[in-house]
Amino acid sequence: MQRAYLIPAYQASRSLKQLLADLRALDPEGALLVVDDGSTDGTGDIARASSIDVVTHHENLGKGMALKNGFAWLAERGFETAVTVDADGQHRPEDAVMLAKHSAPANAIVLGIRDMRRDGAPGASRFSNRFSNWWVSRFAGQAISDTQCGLRRYPLHATLALGSDARGYGFECDMLVRAARRGIPIIEVPIRVIYPPKAERVSHFNVVADPARIVVRLLHTALTVKRTAKKP
Repeated sequence: MQRAYLIPAYQASRSLKQLLADLRALDPEGALLVVDDGSTDGTGDIARASSIDVVTHHENLGKGMALKNGFAWLAERGFETAVTVDADGQHRPEDAVMLAKHSAPANAIVLGIRDMRRDGAPGASRFSNRFSNWWVSRFAGQAISDTQCGLRRYPLHATLALGSDARGYGFECDMLVRAARRGIPIIEVPIRVIYPPKAERVSHFNVVADPARIVVRLLHTALTVKRTAKKP
């Protein structure tokens, strides 16, 4: 199975070059794709200078749109799965490669599961994740341990067929509910993450507003996406 890594990136010029270099060194055969989501700091130029394929949004459309357009680009070129890696440097490249090579079936969503307290996540981030975990698990009908981690392996065609129209951070939670309701396996794999000092952190996730938007999105999905009946 061909391996692909999809990096949605917005204003990521400080961290992207090292991430791409590390992924390329650890998995020289893996394909790399950056979706530059309307950055104004040269993010896309950094990827192109390293001979990495880039999909460019001329305005910021949100992480959900970056992921969907990246999935479509890879699916059109024959890839079956893709590992999504955040551009901010929090995900370890070795964990991304581990997910890409994981023995889980190609039709499963493989989730990187963090131990946020062990790895030093801020208290607000831990609360936000617990909040999202409760809601996503409730609507998905199964317990999911980490619903906000962006390090995942997706089955491309099945994911695109789920039809989520979420544009921002709600996309990743929305996909889990849709996948669970459609019977797509969700497999959890422990990973570690890196939380730099507060002054060096680059995050566009609002720990108050974005979880609230996620819940609204999940309510919509729960009302419009029926569960696939289980075979007897």
